[in-house]
Amino acid sequence: MAFASFSEFWAMGGYGFFVWLSFGTGVGLMLWLWGQGIWSRRQLRRQVQKELQRQQRIKQYRQQQESGQ
Repeated sequence: MAFASFSEFWAMGGYGFFVWLSFGTGVGLMLWLWGQGIWSRRQLRRQVQKELQRQQRIKQYRQQQESGQ
């Protein structure tokens, strides 16, 4: 489909509002999903790091208990 002018391109034959609204919604949802993935990955890394630190503390505590007996 060819447009005679840039304003006709934006108008999309009278359906521009719906076309650009759906386009913007789609892009917005993709950006939200991308951000959600980054946030989830960071949360998972934090949880894993906390668990590793917890396991290290438990190991140190057990070693102290064994050496003290």
